[in-house]
Amino acid sequence: NFGITARYYDPMVGAGIAELIQPNTKLVWTEAPGSVSMEVPDLRAICAAAHEQGVLVALDNTWSAGLALRGFDLGVDIVMHALTKYQSGGSDLLMGAVITRDRAVHDKLATAHMRLGLGVSPDDAYLIMRGLPTMKLRFDAHDRAARKVAAWLKARPEIVRVLHPAFEECPGHENWKRDFTGAGGLFSVIFDERYTEAQTDRFVDSLALFGLGYSWGGANSLVVPYRMGAIRRDWQEKGTLVRFNIGLEEPDDLIADIERALGML
Repeated sequence: NFGITARYYDPMVGAGIAELIQPNTKLVWTEAPGSVSMEVPDLRAICAAAHEQGVLVALDNTWSAGLALRGFDLGVDIVMHALTKYQSGGSDLLMGAVITRDRAVHDKLATAHMRLGLGVSPDDAYLIMRGLPTMKLRFDAHDRAARKVAAWLKARPEIVRVLHPAFEECPGHENWKRDFTGAGGLFSVIFDERYTEAQTDRFVDSLALFGLGYSWGGANSLVVPYRMGAIRRDWQEKGTLVRFNIGLEEPDDLIADIERALGML
């Protein structure tokens, strides 16, 4: 692991990150929002506290595609994107990008990249370039459809909570309102605890228009159930979390599919 150690922290810690920084801390890694639990951190406060102690801040900005959130404007030093998602739009490649504010940081990363022997194929690079001209149109379409589906789910008795940053009940919603201009297609819901994992799995398996998959940002809608207790310490919600990626299908068709699958619970 190249002598690197990591500590996990509450993403809503904000300026409190200062108390967790140690003499050997070199980087604070952030994601906005968390791509499963959907909380939106206070990036401005984290950056200010980290920079006070000479520590860099990196942001996984994949959820916003670099369109709905401008990380450098908030003080972030390094921005990462999974180009596999919105930049590709075709769900047919694996590729990422790291962008830095400072040239010296870029040169360090470029040297490490070279020494590790990393690279991408010309075909993958071509596919990304092909997807970029339509990315804003696709992202906005994902956003509109996801908000419509999420609003419908919010009114369903089977669902106790919708974790979508544009909705008030989502942790960090005020940060989203201040820093973001859009939302994209990814959000999660919490089922009522009266439904067992077997029942929510049956719901997922009953969906006809949603594939089962972890990736997102492509044209096709996806769904994944999570066992949050196994991956998140101190997770408080008792119901099962299910994450949706809303693709480019007609949202009314997706809602009809979800309604039918809910009837299978």
